[in-house]
Amino acid sequence: MSNQTHHRDESLGDLCGKIADMDRPELIKVLRSLHCGFDLDFTDEFLQSVSIERLRHIVLATALHVRNTPCRST
Repeated sequence: MSNQTHHRDESLGDLCGKIADMDRPELIKVLRSLHCGFDLDFTDEFLQSVSIERLRHIVLATALHVRNTPCRST
């Protein structure tokens, strides 16, 4: 899920399905790899303690933000 172009081509249903199938370590890995234009300041303790449903929601929201953010040259 690290390729931003892939995110744009992937349907919302496919993205939701992939995230729903992930376990906590995979969700955290994906969340840490997403570059969304602002700092994600989640501690390891928080990510380990939050419910899996909430963690999936956080990952989905971040992935959707990345997917809908226009590419910018710096």
